[in-house]
Amino acid sequence: MKPSTTALTQSSAWRALREHCAAISTVHMRQLFAEDPSRGQRFAAEAEGVYLDYSKNRITDETLGLLFRLADAARLRERVDAMFRGEKINETEDRAVLHVALRAPRSSPLYVDGRCVSDDVHAVLDAMSTFAERIRGGSWRGHTGRPIRNVVNIGIGGSDLGPVMAYGALRYYSQRDLNLAFVSNVDGTDFAEGTRALDPAETLFVIASKTFTTLETLTNARSARAWLVSALGEGAVARHFAAVSTNAEEVAAFGIDTENMFGFWDWVGGRYSFDSAVGLSLMIGIGPTHFRQMLDGFHAMDEHFRTTPWERNLPVLLALIGLWYGDFFGAESYAVLPYDQYLSRLPAYLQQLDMESNGKRVDLDGRAIDYESGPILWGEAGTNGQHAFYQLLHQGTRLVPCDFIGFSRSLNRLGSGDRGHHDLLMANLFAQTEALAFGKTADELRDEGVSESLVPHRTFPGNRPTNTLLLDELTPATLGQLVALYEHKIFVQGTIWRINSFDQWGVELGKQLAQQIAPELVEKDAVLTHDSSTNSLIRRYRERRRGPS
Repeated sequence: MKPSTTALTQSSAWRALREHCAAISTVHMRQLFAEDPSRGQRFAAEAEGVYLDYSKNRITDETLGLLFRLADAARLRERVDAMFRGEKINETEDRAVLHVALRAPRSSPLYVDGRCVSDDVHAVLDAMSTFAERIRGGSWRGHTGRPIRNVVNIGIGGSDLGPVMAYGALRYYSQRDLNLAFVSNVDGTDFAEGTRALDPAETLFVIASKTFTTLETLTNARSARAWLVSALGEGAVARHFAAVSTNAEEVAAFGIDTENMFGFWDWVGGRYSFDSAVGLSLMIGIGPTHFRQMLDGFHAMDEHFRTTPWERNLPVLLALIGLWYGDFFGAESYAVLPYDQYLSRLPAYLQQLDMESNGKRVDLDGRAIDYESGPILWGEAGTNGQHAFYQLLHQGTRLVPCDFIGFSRSLNRLGSGDRGHHDLLMANLFAQTEALAFGKTADELRDEGVSESLVPHRTFPGNRPTNTLLLDELTPATLGQLVALYEHKIFVQGTIWRINSFDQWGVELGKQLAQQIAPELVEKDAVLTHDSSTNSLIRRYRERRRGPS
């Protein structure tokens, strides 16, 4: 299917941005800051304690005005309101998109098809809280009468990436006599190593699968069941398993008491779900109070996004600036760089959130698009990344816009004065954004006495764009704010690109083929009907899968 000219790229707003990009593309940030000494204050916005400095971007007031015009032309306000009303904006699956209901307070009811889903949400949260407190307090006992000390979350995709990221982010707030582990990969090594040091008598498995049929999750769940039964017997299953699912029949057939099954809804996409029952393991780890504080943070950002004009709206600003680089400057990726070790899994989580949402090639009408949609997202925590890939960011040939995330206070205050760990960490963050923006010229190097032969190698071109998100401290609430900020940023971009950010049909074909190939790997007489490459690989695997005779 060849892309056809679309209404978006032919719109006056898009054409105006294209012309503006041609005019501004050669302007350096050094010039922009020199011409406007107050730029660092003017190109900044704050909401709920989240401070966004977007001054180190290749933008002007005119750029922003044109981008806001593009958002209005895309009827962004109507789309936002439709989502919060519970309309079925996920057209290809005929579903509402209402992850915002997962964190709405009891006093702010939300409806889908005339039903108050807020009541359902809070009923599940209350049940989760009761269960979590029993585990944390030791009143829930395993089959042998011993308390639970290990919780293993078994899921994949949104049922793993969200909880594992959030637990890592909030580890400071966790109950330290509880050990949380996460198993997702169907590679048996993940399960084997994840459970190697655990005592079955003190271990609870949380199986997270909405349908209770997800191949990878159920494969690991059956291994967990066999591992437990071999140690404690068949009668132990009910005391050592809980389920996050809506398929009561399959859950019961597995041996899990449906009283310990916690549901969620088809209007919650997997990658938007760790603040639902999918976060049961997280709630056990950090406790219901901290979990609800996280939900409050989500809701605060939801309300900011829903009610704030575009020029002060953090998700909208991030979305439009990102679209500016991807569609007009040709940037193919962007990096998220959290300067906090607790957020080391945030880039991986945001990879799914962004790339599964907006990695689409057709618009809402099924027509191939003629512009770039979802970017490639990657990143690493803190100064580790500086010693890995920042060389490319500073002096490479590719334009990689970056989001830097930092905190004014550390949860672990090691060192003192000018030797404090956190001061050094944040000095690096601020230094990197300055260096990326302004670089170092050949003349500056010559003035420093650098030899002419080294000048080309040590010149930093600068003009590399960054956003800086600065918060006071990493708390459950600020984590919720950050995640909601990126959720809504991605939604804004999808709205402008006229794509459905809430389906993920692209993950289905590989799954279907894997179901076909799996039996062919062990049935040596199975007729192979794949391409010559795949057939050859399967035959070689068959021959060698058992090793030397």
